[in-house]
Amino acid sequence: MSTTLSTAELPTTHSAAHDLVSELFDTLDEAPSTTPQSPVARPLASLDTPSRDLAPISLFGAKIDPLTMGQAVQRILGWTRAGEPCRYVVTPNVDHCVMLAESPAFQATYRDAALVLADGFPVVLASRMFGRPLPERVTGADLVPALFAAATPEQPVTAYLLGAMPGVGEEAARRIHAAWPNVRVVGTYSPPLGFEKNELENASIIERINAVQPDLLVLGLGAPKQELWIQKHASRLDARVALCVGATIDFLAGNKARAPQWMGRCGLEWLHRVATEPKRLARRYLRDALLFPKLLWREYCK
Repeated sequence: MSTTLSTAELPTTHSAAHDLVSELFDTLDEAPSTTPQSPVARPLASLDTPSRDLAPISLFGAKIDPLTMGQAVQRILGWTRAGEPCRYVVTPNVDHCVMLAESPAFQATYRDAALVLADGFPVVLASRMFGRPLPERVTGADLVPALFAAATPEQPVTAYLLGAMPGVGEEAARRIHAAWPNVRVVGTYSPPLGFEKNELENASIIERINAVQPDLLVLGLGAPKQELWIQKHASRLDARVALCVGATIDFLAGNKARAPQWMGRCGLEWLHRVATEPKRLARRYLRDALLFPKLLWREYCK
């Protein structure tokens, strides 16, 4: 049954709320800064020590894999060599956590995901506050360049870009080829509005992807659309790994600017995004800011 959040269910005592917020800020002070991965090519063998199937961390209704960026890159690229059915990766942030609390359909996409990587800075901070620490953020916008940078002449990577506005995918492909010579973008497509409800359009998209059999399917459709779409169609796709990574195609194309690194280290990327896209994002961030404290409180009381 769907559960609707409301601000009326926030902590009711001043002292309890004060303690919770104080603890979160203490965690912020203690948290090591994280810097987005540099898109400098490096061989796969030089990445972090492989993870040994570390147990996922349960947080906000998701089971998050406690991997570093290097470990995530190794695992995903290993899957691209395995020749197995399409897996998909999701990257929870605060907005995802709110949707997970409200939507059974979105919860199901997370249960079926092969890998769940913490994108949101508050998600990582909360994991440390609750004694279930995640090692670092692994954002979708950093993960895709890190995967491209790990490609080598001996182990090249092919990618298909699905999403963003018309022309953006083509510009992203041009920039990818210039920056990462061992990556080949084998297709791009900007689907029309409402495509997910059109079975003929979905069949056409699947046919386009299957014709080129990419190692990586980069989904830039926005949440929850991209997660719902890949969960429904993964079994029909001849792609090795699908990445649900939101605005990453726009970032790769230079169509949208990422926050300065200092803002990323301080967990202020959301402020940069809402400042650059206020009409689209202001309402969402306001809603999340009102409801996320309730999710913190629920986790605190477990």
